[in-house]
This record gives sequence, C-alpha cells and structure tokens, in this order.
Amino acid sequence: MNFTLSAIETMRRRQSIRTYEQQSLSEADVKQISNYISKEEHLIGPFGGRGRMDFILLHRNVTDKGMKLGTYGFIKNPQAYLVGAAKNEKYALVEYAFIFHRLILFMTQLGLGTCWMGGTFSRNSFEKEIQLRDLEFIPCVTPLGYPKDKQRVFDKALRFVVRADNKKPWDRLFFDASFAVPLVKENVDGLETPIEMVRLGPSASNKQPWRLVLSTDRQVCHFYIEHTPNYSSKLGYKMQLLDMGIAMCQFDLACRELEIEGCWMVEDPVLDLKNENTEYIASWKMSK
Repeated sequence: MNFTLSAIETMRRRQSIRTYEQQSLSEADVKQISNYISKEEHLIGPFGGRGRMDFILLHRNVTDKGMKLGTYGFIKNPQAYLVGAAKNEKYALVEYAFIFHRLILFMTQLGLGTCWMGGTFSRNSFEKEIQLRDLEFIPCVTPLGYPKDKQRVFDKALRFVVRADNKKPWDRLFFDASFAVPLVKENVDGLETPIEMVRLGPSASNKQPWRLVLSTDRQVCHFYIEHTPNYSSKLGYKMQLLDMGIAMCQFDLACRELEIEGCWMVEDPVLDLKNENTEYIASWKMSK
C-alpha cells in the first residue's frame, strides 16, 4: 500500500476515537475509501489470504436499509462503519486483522477517526447489513467520522481504565534468541523502529499479548502470542489473535518504509516457551 504520509508517524499518532463530529463524510473521502477496498492488492494478507471488507454509510446513525447499528453506547455520532468477515480460524483471524489494521491506518491518513471494536457491538445488527458466506462471522468493526475536537469525559475515562496510554517496556515483550534473555534496543541491527511499532500498536483492553524473539543472527523475528486466560471466551473466538495481526502489520509497514526487505513465513523454531499460555504464530525473515 502506498502511504502518502509516513506510515511510522501515522502509527505513532493513531488513537481510538469514540466521539465524532456530526458532519457527514465528504464525497472525496467516500470515494477514496471505496476505491481502497475495491483493490485486490489492499485485501491480501501476509500469507496470501484474501480479506473481505464492506463500507456502510450512515445518515443520522441509520443505514440506507433503515438499520440502526448497535454499539452499546460506546460510539457517538458515527458517520460510517467499516465491517469485514472472516472464518473463525487461527490464521484467518491473524490475516484479517493485518488487512483491517492497514485499512485503519489509511483512514487515519485521511484525517478520519477510527476505533477497533471486537466485543462492544451488536454482531446481529451488522450481520443484517452484509452478506455472510458459509462459516464466516464478523470479528470486529470500526466506526468512521471526523474526530470531535473535545473528546467526551467518557472517552478519557475509558482510556484511563484500559491504560491505553501505558505500554509495556521492551524487556517484558521482546527477547534475544530465547525467552530467557530480554532484548536490548541497542542490539537489534536496524530493527529497533519496526519492533517499537509493535510495542505501540493497539490491542484489546491494551493487553499487548505479542511476544517477539529475535534470532541470534538478527535475520529472523519470531512472533508469539501470550494468551490472557479466558479472554473473550464468551464471544466464541480468540480475539487476541486480532492483536497479532495488528502487531505484524505495524512491523511490516515500518520495515517497508525503512526499505528493510523480508517476508512472512510459518516455521516454528521450537523454542522453550515462556509459559503454558504462549503460542507461536509466525516469523518474519530478512531477505539476504
């Protein structure tokens, strides 16, 4: 995807917006969004899987089908929603989130506010708006709109509750060759910024479940998830797999901007795991 602005700076400044101006999306923005999701290359994930996205415009919080989409009071004055569908499978969810987050960053560059929503919306109301295929469901949605200059007290309180502005330090997230040795920023051979972008990425309830292990030769970065026990179990899918897609997207876009070439693969290095909740997801390998 060609970013008109720095992807790294966009990732640094993106934050969840829950309160929007009552202004409708401009025709120019609607056209850019529609063009983006119509292009095949924007809907391909790191392993070649294809995502499916729908763009739903609202008028006074009602769709053109007369449907009011439910978000349990978390969102005020949304002007549109981006919705996607995927199968409830491990890598389908990871790829879906990778594609969806790349789209969210594109929206951020347009000056639009977004907010990842995985559990605080009525799936039933959204499912009536899009045509689900066999075995598909809606993992998450995002509202769209122009951010209100003064955020509601509720917004600020929610950011405080989930500690949205508090990110774990490197020594709790990133490791050197094994989970026994924390990774030091000064010893990553040019990958400091991509790894830092992983640290700054959004995650459900700000749990930050990603764990990275950088190989001894600095050529491979292994991505693991440290599951929060029973998290999202009532929803029927592993929501934190979406967080891994987000982390991979942040890392990938930073590498591309810095012209660090590499590719994604699934080749478990079979390391001694951090604990019983830790699971291997994927690896990024630098091109020679």
